[in-house]
Amino acid sequence: QVQFVESGGGLVQPGGSLRLSCAASGFAFITAGMSWYRQAPGKERELVATISSAGGIRNYANSVKGRFTISRDNYKNEVYLQMNSLKPEDTALYYCYRLGVLSDTWGQGTQVTVSS
Repeated sequence: QVQFVESGGGLVQPGGSLRLSCAASGFAFITAGMSWYRQAPGKERELVATISSAGGIRNYANSVKGRFTISRDNYKNEVYLQMNSLKPEDTALYYCYRLGVLSDTWGQGTQVTVSS
């Protein structure tokens, strides 16, 4: 079955960096666009970044543009989110997900907390 396992979150000070990883399985990863979402307490889930199947097209939410970079490794079936210049408002549970599919099961996410 389709599975996403996110990792790499943690507690970081404002201005710091983190690199999130997501291991995907159960589908043809090399043909799938991928995305990162986040959900802060009391807020709806928000789309953060997307990447095309070959990695050539990337899009970002305005709130993270210029600070976050999405990438992927089609040999390892993994997608990454490099997060720099982190702000307290980036605090959330981060998830990866396959683009264009509504029926996949969400992973457990990885918690990112930005605080001094």
